[in-house]
Amino acid sequence: MSESRDARHRAGVRMAELAKAIDRANRLYYQEDRPEIPDAEYDRLLRELQDLEVRYPDLRAADSPTRRVGAPPAAGFGTLTRRVPMLSLENAMDEREMYAFDERVRRILGSPSPVAYAGEPKLDGAGVELVYVDGALDVGTTRGDGRTGEDVTANLRHVWNIPLVLGGDETGCPGRVSVRGEVVLPLVAFRRLNEMRVVRGDEPFANPRNAAAGALRQLHDIDRRRLGALEFRAYAIAEGLPASVRTQMEVLGQLIAWGFTVSPECAACHDVDAAIAYHTKLLAHRDRLPIEVDGTVFKVDRLDLQAEVGELPRSPRWAIAFKFPPQQERTQVEAIDVQVGRTGALTPVARLRPVTVGGVTVSSASLHNQDEVDRKDVREGDTVVVQRAGDVIPQIVEVVKADRPAHARPFQLPRHCPVCGAATVRLEGEAVTRCPNLDCPAQLKNNVLHFASREALDIDGLGEKIVDQLVDRGLVKRPSDVFALDARTLSDLERMGEKSAANLAEAIGGARETSLARVLIALGIRHVGAGVAQLLAGHFGDLPALVDATREELEAAPGVGPTIAESVERFFSDRHNRAEVERLQSLGVRWPKQARGRARTGPLAGKALVLTGGLAAMTREDAKERIVAAGGRVASSVSKKTDFVVAGEDPGSKLQRAQELGVRVIDEAELVRLLES
Repeated sequence: MSESRDARHRAGVRMAELAKAIDRANRLYYQEDRPEIPDAEYDRLLRELQDLEVRYPDLRAADSPTRRVGAPPAAGFGTLTRRVPMLSLENAMDEREMYAFDERVRRILGSPSPVAYAGEPKLDGAGVELVYVDGALDVGTTRGDGRTGEDVTANLRHVWNIPLVLGGDETGCPGRVSVRGEVVLPLVAFRRLNEMRVVRGDEPFANPRNAAAGALRQLHDIDRRRLGALEFRAYAIAEGLPASVRTQMEVLGQLIAWGFTVSPECAACHDVDAAIAYHTKLLAHRDRLPIEVDGTVFKVDRLDLQAEVGELPRSPRWAIAFKFPPQQERTQVEAIDVQVGRTGALTPVARLRPVTVGGVTVSSASLHNQDEVDRKDVREGDTVVVQRAGDVIPQIVEVVKADRPAHARPFQLPRHCPVCGAATVRLEGEAVTRCPNLDCPAQLKNNVLHFASREALDIDGLGEKIVDQLVDRGLVKRPSDVFALDARTLSDLERMGEKSAANLAEAIGGARETSLARVLIALGIRHVGAGVAQLLAGHFGDLPALVDATREELEAAPGVGPTIAESVERFFSDRHNRAEVERLQSLGVRWPKQARGRARTGPLAGKALVLTGGLAAMTREDAKERIVAAGGRVASSVSKKTDFVVAGEDPGSKLQRAQELGVRVIDEAELVRLLES
């Protein structure tokens, strides 16, 4: 049976979300040298996207991150387009995946015989390409997006072990040579540079990779001391390979002959078992290596076999990176702080006694939510095992309870927001504790953007940059302040001319005439989207009745269950939120009132429908909106009160439940006829 349209729609939405997240991660990692997610999380996102693209190849976007490497070059640098792209490597996370890689290589080659590999440390630095013309260094570029890199030749010339002229016999040096490798910062130099930065009052570097990448991409105030501490390690020849070189191990030998530094740990492995043994040995010596290494790289040793195995758009089939597991250390929880995010989520963060984990000083770790705190039973004063989940974000693996001090007490998130003092809320069935206050400074920008969004009050022109200025200047301290703005105030903002200010002021004025449903959406009540807002507006008629409704009265509204009722009741029980509603009305925000509990009109008036399976002519959300507009309501479960069950492609258990209860089952075509009747 073919995939349902609903499943395909969900897959397409998820693929777009993944692509956006991966593109952001690439930009932060490659362009700005400030990664915010760990390597393991990046790998998980990329794998999920790859799996979806295999399942839905026709949904794969032309600009999918799986077709690219890295990120586009940043502004400010000259660029160079390569003749041969710099590809990324697929990852193996365990021995099972390493064996699967070997099996795939042998299957492509059609050979049952073992395949020999070249093993190399996976260097944790910044990838670069060096181009030599007639033996002299001509240009050096960053990885960039794989095809185009940033011209950082001037900075690379300061790296002490990059040959400015290739050595060796004249016959061994072609007219154009392209050498690839990694610029790394040795751990001794990393610690020394950080000590000097602390003395000067500068923020220490997060890790050697960031320090190395940042040094290469300096445009002004060049730090020659840092550049001089860098080291280049070569591992590939993309152009100018001598005909006599036939294996990857011989490539490394040729690089040494030309004067390059090659990782001394590189070794030949006669089969996959030898490769895994090499990986295990390197992992055991990891802490004694002079540079950061986060795994091993294995390449089919024979170059002719590499060519036969071939490449994918993003990565070669003949090579793989076997990643090391994250490193762990012990330290102590000095305190547990609470941070309030842009969406009002309260996040407990363990403040740790600083400890070096894999060359990086770790001083804090997120505990995510109360359930996570309870599951791990983390308390202030505890000794904990800290793990680097990738290069950036540390996490607490476990508590060493044998070392727990007698005074340690279980931690509970506060009942009031540490930023604004509002009573916090945790809805039944949710893991996150939130501050529901619309005016909370920690989430104000996010709330204002939602307030002005198209599905809410639809204030055209009130975008992120404008909101940032309004909040930062103190002109907007709560969402309702938007309606106190005028053209004169707006014209004082950066890049806001008189005409633009007048247009925005006009859009704000127009948004005063709205509907109760839009106001409910704008307030950002959890679980109240467009469909629920329409149901609440139709049932209660006006805002005062809804604000004062009890949970039982809310549940009596068609289509409103316990979770929504709890969320609405808690929202309006907050005095800050009630005050915000009153201020909106005082600033002229109006909507037409209707009789409470007014009977809905339309072809589906008073009917309860349940949707199951995928629809062909509309999305699930479109169907819900059309049913509500036609006077009906959409329920989440089938009961004796259900009038119709709409069964699409691949219906679930709701169809069977409808048949058991004798509820009428209709298809999408019949639903459309009812809607249009």
